[in-house]
Amino acid sequence: MITKSTRFARGVAAIVALTLLATCGLPRSGPNRNEIYAGSVLREGDSFILMVDDRINLIAGVSPALGFTESFVNAGILGSDTIQPGDVLGLTIWENVDDGLMVPTGQNATVLDEVQVDGAGFIFVPYAGRIRAAGNTPEAIRRIISEQLEEQTPDPQVQVRRLAGDGSTVSVVGAVGAQGVYPIERPTRTLAAMLAEAGGVTIEPEIALVTVVRGGQRATAWFTDIYDYPQNDIPLRAGDRIVVEEDTRSFTALGATGRQDLVPFTSKTISAIEAIAQVGGLSSAAADPTGVFIFRNEPEEIARQLTGVNTLTGTQRVVYVLDLTRPNGLFFARDFAVRDEDTVYVTEAPFSQFSKVIASITGTLASVDAINSVASSFE
Repeated sequence: MITKSTRFARGVAAIVALTLLATCGLPRSGPNRNEIYAGSVLREGDSFILMVDDRINLIAGVSPALGFTESFVNAGILGSDTIQPGDVLGLTIWENVDDGLMVPTGQNATVLDEVQVDGAGFIFVPYAGRIRAAGNTPEAIRRIISEQLEEQTPDPQVQVRRLAGDGSTVSVVGAVGAQGVYPIERPTRTLAAMLAEAGGVTIEPEIALVTVVRGGQRATAWFTDIYDYPQNDIPLRAGDRIVVEEDTRSFTALGATGRQDLVPFTSKTISAIEAIAQVGGLSSAAADPTGVFIFRNEPEEIARQLTGVNTLTGTQRVVYVLDLTRPNGLFFARDFAVRDEDTVYVTEAPFSQFSKVIASITGTLASVDAINSVASSFE
């Protein structure tokens, strides 16, 4: 039988619990919708809060494009036997006269061994002068020398061969089957062929990035784009450095989701719906589908287009709001592109907080009953 004193104790316990809840607050995963909106520039905050629709998606979906510049694309296919500075050539010259310019008396040819290509890419040939060798094939050098000698001796015959030197080579490093230095040969004169020669990529193709460093230039493309778009299968040049790396982009998931984590990208693009799915979706017990937020720092140009405020300067804080209960809300979320370093945050539903209040009060009353039971055993 419940006595007056018991009812009184429970009433006191409930009052104490409510007081504690009011003064200390309930545990939660982050700010609620009202607290986020309080940071808007319209309420003297410093963030632009925008409801996502087709217009917002069109502007915010712009991502930095990856691909090779014109200087890489238009380089032209390199010959498989192109001479480079430091190579050593051998020259043999025949003349159709008894008393030639270079051929010793009684012989029909002269041999010039170990003619080294200097650092500027030139060789010196008597009577022909200073000849550009680097960047040319042995056949092209032969033709140039012949043309120069024709002015002084009739119908000279010239043979040019490489005696020593590395020829045209590139280095391939990173996530490939076999890192190393590879010669540019007839089958491997383009990027895709050279990657295949190096054993292909050893990471997921969807998240593989290929960077080519050429002198002071650097350009990066997605591995899959090299095969999907022929212009990205660029001709190689001697000294190119090819680096294959895994995509390092990631986003942060917080709030009422299946898990809270730093999540790496698993493909070239990730939509808001895919991002939520990657962390287990919305929590069925706590999530508010009207309160999905994406926090991002937008560059000045994009921020001006989003807000219509042309006086903005510098990077701006933007909070995108996705209400999945709106008509087409799921489509807007499917079309919204998550970017590197975004924070995806899902607020808790008001009912979730109410449930926590009830649970807290119920738990407090249960504790009071336990104390009363212990006290009764001593009476």
